[in-house]
Amino acid sequence: MSPRTAAHMTWHQSYDAIVGVMVHPFNNEAWKHFNSVHLHFSAKSRNVRLGLCTDIFNTFKSFAAPYSCWPVILTIYNLPPGMCMRPKFMFLSTVIPSLSSLGRNIDVCLRPLIDGLTQLWSFRVLTYDILRKHNFVIRAALMWTINDFRTYGMVSGWNTHGKLACPYCMENNKAFTLTNEGKASFFYCHRCFLPTNHRYRKNRKDFFVGRV
Repeated sequence: MSPRTAAHMTWHQSYDAIVGVMVHPFNNEAWKHFNSVHLHFSAKSRNVRLGLCTDIFNTFKSFAAPYSCWPVILTIYNLPPGMCMRPKFMFLSTVIPSLSSLGRNIDVCLRPLIDGLTQLWSFRVLTYDILRKHNFVIRAALMWTINDFRTYGMVSGWNTHGKLACPYCMENNKAFTLTNEGKASFFYCHRCFLPTNHRYRKNRKDFFVGRV
């Protein structure tokens, strides 16, 4: 509805990207893969791509330690880098007050937002484009969620504790349970994140439990 910003909603279609340089999420492989899988969505550059960010914070600092708040913010990735992270384009869609950590129950509080996003994806919404002076059917997709690892477990429903804590490695890791403590240890998993040509990558004689 704003002629100033409507023109910027389709900038990613005409922008000449520099190979090997990422200046915006549309440069990365996830965006390109999404376009190849959902051709009907990517065919219209006006369709909206969203990011969701949430985390817990203490509203009154240390004066009310048990009380906390969860702001849920939506960002629009159609806009160029200089606009998409400005406060006026970050929408506070939900505020969840809580006396303690919500855990996996956060999905109950997010249900209205999820229903709204589902409607924008599945049923679509008739929208007016002030730049082109006509109505069109708009769709929206939630591309990414931005949060720390603890909140990731709550929002996604993935258990971020124990041997399967990593959502990428899952059962393909070398985690083991400590005999006395009963806790999961990832001692043997550190080398897998080194570059393939790193000299410690295949070093099996210098890394053992109990050796300094």
